[in-house]
Amino acid sequence: MTEQQILDHISNGDEVALDYLYKKHYAMMTKMVLKNNGTMEEANDVYQEALIIFWQKAISGNLKITSKISTYLYSICKNYWMKELNRKKRLSYADHEGSTFQSDHGDIISKVVKEAIEALGDPCKSVLTFYYFNEMSMSDIADRMNYSNADTVKAKKYKCKKRLDVLIKKNYSQEDFFN
Repeated sequence: MTEQQILDHISNGDEVALDYLYKKHYAMMTKMVLKNNGTMEEANDVYQEALIIFWQKAISGNLKITSKISTYLYSICKNYWMKELNRKKRLSYADHEGSTFQSDHGDIISKVVKEAIEALGDPCKSVLTFYYFNEMSMSDIADRMNYSNADTVKAKKYKCKKRLDVLIKKNYSQEDFFN
């Protein structure tokens, strides 16, 4: 089927054409999500959501394509996944304030964070490493680093984390991780 034939069939509500499109571009669309810290389940969800958006626009007559269908679908998937990552990042930040560091965000991000922590120097390097990577309690860190109590460590960790955020944002942009 040509691109125009696919569009015509889908615009007329032909689900066989939609199924054809799904199978034709499945690998490319899911690979994008998987390469950007997604799971296979998330990749499938993103691609299905993109196809639903595409389908709805096509049958409503609001579909204006100036590129190949695959490029259009890819941009829907990419935009949808970026929104999902941002949502997860906001939730993750709220969930992890005061909990353990999640090191499963990919090798590049882990490397950047570790390099930035190294650049902070002590005592921030030690506090953040003990807390996020060694999963030590505030009390244990206070004992180990000769701080007066756990509240002092908590305050120090907060200030160090803020410095870390500033350092990473100063040296990197989102495009450095998702290209």
